[in-house]
Amino acid sequence: MTNRASGLGLLLMTPAALLLAAFFLLPATLTGIFAFTNMSTSTGISGGAYVVTETVLRKLEATDLDAKLRAGLGEKSYAVNTETLAAAKTTDIEPGFLAEIEDRLSGRTYSASSAFEDDLKSLPSRPRRIRDLKLATEPFERSVINTRYSDRGQFEAALQSFLPNATRTDLGAIATASYTGWTWTTDNFIDLLTRADTLKLVANTVFYVCATLAFNVFVGLFLAIAVFYLPQRTGGFFNVLWLLPRITPVVLYAIMWKWFTWENGFLYVAAKDLGLPAFNYMKGSVPTAWATVILVNGFVGASFGMILFSGALRAIPIQQLWSSEVDGANRWQQVTRIILPQMRWPILFVTSYQTLSLLSSYELIWLTTNGGPGSTTTVWSLEAFHTALNNYTGNLQYGLGAAMALILVIVGLVLSILYLRLFRFNELVSKPKIEF
Repeated sequence: MTNRASGLGLLLMTPAALLLAAFFLLPATLTGIFAFTNMSTSTGISGGAYVVTETVLRKLEATDLDAKLRAGLGEKSYAVNTETLAAAKTTDIEPGFLAEIEDRLSGRTYSASSAFEDDLKSLPSRPRRIRDLKLATEPFERSVINTRYSDRGQFEAALQSFLPNATRTDLGAIATASYTGWTWTTDNFIDLLTRADTLKLVANTVFYVCATLAFNVFVGLFLAIAVFYLPQRTGGFFNVLWLLPRITPVVLYAIMWKWFTWENGFLYVAAKDLGLPAFNYMKGSVPTAWATVILVNGFVGASFGMILFSGALRAIPIQQLWSSEVDGANRWQQVTRIILPQMRWPILFVTSYQTLSLLSSYELIWLTTNGGPGSTTTVWSLEAFHTALNNYTGNLQYGLGAAMALILVIVGLVLSILYLRLFRFNELVSKPKIEF
């Protein structure tokens, strides 16, 4: 019977395990993998090619590569060989002129177009127009600039023909700088540690999470206790009323707050009629922008907390409150000595859940202040979103955004462990000392 029950339990747990793997473990694993890459829009998420561009040449200026080698990379040369002759045969060059080039100039290499043109002018079948003569030199041009090589070996072989004095180390450095695909790297974390705005992002995030979390927990708990002492029908009405911020679509909720705080909105008109400063309270100043961000997110979180706390309050035996009233306890004493000690579990859950939610939430900030004015209300998750998915420059940095997200995951795990110790989780799940 035990084995049969265990098999049934495993069968019932299989869908939950699959959902956990698909929606938590897999995204977290992929985030950890991408965090150690330089994936971006420019590199793509698949393999790349080797291309020497002007950007690569500027990048190499900051390395120890010899200046003569860097100059050689940007130079063009002209060679008459089997490869260039085959390319020339596919153009409009006269066959007789091409035959003379192959017969008289085969095997020669020119470092400048003028020297090559001078030799072409000496051929009997040369074009009479200067423009046609210059066009005839194009198939013989050799350069690594803006030429794509899919294989590193081919790329280094081409470099060697242009830079015969380059060492294997030099060729490797040029190939690494010229690779357009993604590579494994720890530079994302180094960049985050050395960026000037990292401390500001951390400070904004800590302030946002702490202030909004305090609003969510304390306001939600206050509302739940207040509604608990109201008549049942009145309390039910307030429960439904405070549920509205939670069930309202996010975009509609953000639009409502814009109407409330923007120019010609409710606050603007009310302040103007009262002779108070009237401006865009959502983006017009740093204090009002932060107040808006905290309240917008706070009412949603307080609504969630109030519903959970209300359910937990109804689980407290009403006989305990009646007995306390017989002993002369007032409402405050009932709250502090009976209700709150038995609310540790729901308070732990709401606090930890809301902390993790706030650490990763950005959508309401994005829809309201968008991190403004300037970047004063930009938090870590919003910056990660902009970096990886909504970059103003168009070059989305997937690797750097994943590194920022991975840091949030680690911070969330650490805070969860701290919450479990702070609320003495082991005592909450231990066997009751008194059984009824």
